[in-house]
Amino acid sequence: MFKDREKLLYAFTEQRAALTRFLARRLGCAALAEDLAQETWLRLAGRETAGIGNPRAYLFRIASNLAFDHQRHAGLGVEVEADAATVDAIADPKPTPEAEALQRSELARLLREVDNLPPRCREVFMLAKFEELSYAEIASRLGIAKNTVMVHMVKALATLERCMGDDASERDR
Repeated sequence: MFKDREKLLYAFTEQRAALTRFLARRLGCAALAEDLAQETWLRLAGRETAGIGNPRAYLFRIASNLAFDHQRHAGLGVEVEADAATVDAIADPKPTPEAEALQRSELARLLREVDNLPPRCREVFMLAKFEELSYAEIASRLGIAKNTVMVHMVKALATLERCMGDDASERDR
């Protein structure tokens, strides 16, 4: 029995990437494929393992069945009913009004600090963080060396960290 479980664990470990790719192709979602690959192991670990001749095929059969079950349930629009106490116990992912106000305030403060950066430093920072350009692209656009871009970014990040950190430590007092 222990030897059979070891063979299955070995097969799962060896085949996990292939199993996940198989599920991702079938389901069209990498995150769901990861979840179902893990569910495959959980199903396998909870079953009697004696007499499994081809562990790889057995793994893929379980995964295939899980994918089929998922697609069938998704196609039917199956919903789970829960009592009021269970629903009330689920945390609301939406931030509280206080948290939203604090986040808006922090963002406004960050934008003010970005405006206070030296012009070239601010320009490099904005291109990197808001336009998501690489350092090489920024260097090419501004006609400066890539190392100069890096120097400006380090200066911008250090200045912003210092400014934002100073205000946060003063607020905590």
